Amino acid sequence: MSRYDQGGFYDELFGGNGNTAPHAALIRERLAALDFADIHRRSEDAARELYNLGITFLIYSEQEAEDRILPFDVIPRVLSAAEWRRIEAGVVQRVTALNLFLRDIYHDRKIIKDGVIPEDLVLGNSNYRPQMIGLKVPFDTYIHILGVDLVRDGEGVFRVLEDNGRVPSGVSYVVENRHMMQRVFPDLMQNLGIRPVDNYGSKLLQAVSEIAPSNLKDPRVVLLSPGSYNSAYFEHIFLAREMGVPLVEGSDLVVIDDRVYMKTTNGLAQVDSIYRRIGDDFLDPRAFNSDSLLGVPGILEAYRKGNVALANAIGTGVADDKAVYCYVPRMIKYYLGEEALLPNVQTNICREAEGLQYTLDHLAELVVKPVGEAGGYGITLGPLATKAELEDCRTKLLADPSNYISQPMVPLSVCPTLAESAVEPRHVDLRPFVVTGRNTWVLPGGLTRVAMRRGTFIVNSSQGGGSKDTWVLEDDAP
Repeated sequence: MSRYDQGGFYDELFGGNGNTAPHAALIRERLAALDFADIHRRSEDAARELYNLGITFLIYSEQEAEDRILPFDVIPRVLSAAEWRRIEAGVVQRVTALNLFLRDIYHDRKIIKDGVIPEDLVLGNSNYRPQMIGLKVPFDTYIHILGVDLVRDGEGVFRVLEDNGRVPSGVSYVVENRHMMQRVFPDLMQNLGIRPVDNYGSKLLQAVSEIAPSNLKDPRVVLLSPGSYNSAYFEHIFLAREMGVPLVEGSDLVVIDDRVYMKTTNGLAQVDSIYRRIGDDFLDPRAFNSDSLLGVPGILEAYRKGNVALANAIGTGVADDKAVYCYVPRMIKYYLGEEALLPNVQTNICREAEGLQYTLDHLAELVVKPVGEAGGYGITLGPLATKAELEDCRTKLLADPSNYISQPMVPLSVCPTLAESAVEPRHVDLRPFVVTGRNTWVLPGGLTRVAMRRGTFIVNSSQGGGSKDTWVLEDDAP
């Protein structure tokens, strides 16, 4: 660590912009006292255990589907109590506004009538579901599980990069990463006062149970998965186990008289609430994609009649559209009368003439993203792109500008990361997970994704990224 160079970026363990990260001082001391070979040995032990435990994700290429272990870096990311309070308040504010927005667009549409957000951006959105118009949902909560992707810029300010309000993934790695660190680095964690993450399953179960049809003391909850070929199937197994509920696929459920039943060895058992990890398009072949073999025919009508609850609700995809994202600070102001505690990254909307022209004029300086993609796919990193890649991006922008946004290339913060022969800085982001039922709770920390390759800003697991344990300290540094 003595030769470690953070490269001019804000560093999660060393600070930046005049801040020396006093909350991480003891952790820096402990890391510096460890022998590099010992850190490497423990890292290899962790990788071997991850493999043996089957903590994997599927990645698809044109040739095949490959089951991979998510690379795990053993040097933690550490957040002070004060930093976490700011993040926690910011993401709670955000999910509150997003749920108010979803209720509004499926009912009175006041935000559209008042000209705060363009009508066609909402009603013409491919994720807008007319079937939800006028439908009352428990507690007016549509997004029960939200993942908010945050980045920290060169000034040390946390900014929202995007919202994940449909089927956000990655929380299983948060919990498993903590278990791994407790096994391989107990000496690094000793007496630090790190907030626990083990209760996520119970909090999730509570929220999904609370939205079940009324007057049920012990509602039957299941987790609905598209099956073993899904990239996050490990997580589905993990969360069902943590919640203590059955893991089911569409073929395990049947709708009779607008009620959902699970097939069991003892016959049919009514299901009251479903945590679904299937997108809207594949949920009900009668209502959405008729070719889907993954969903449950008739489940939409059972949901509309209040006989079963779904988390997340149908139609939440409007709220995590990358173009709609640009308006979230305005939503917060409109619904809550507050300024956003966590600012967005500056964004240009290419469906608007001004945003398109600015993007075309500054293509080599910007990150261009398709609004409907996830996992880091389809992105053009202007400062790192070749001339041919920029021209290809320009062609796509001109052909379909409404499908793109652009943002400046944020100098993502870095965190010390174990490389082959040294500890080196690697870029990171953070995905806190927010759970909302009757009330809202935020898992302390969240998923820190790390760009394992030197120089790259892409942290997505599908693009070679890994993860770290995220420690939230219970007390402020003296």
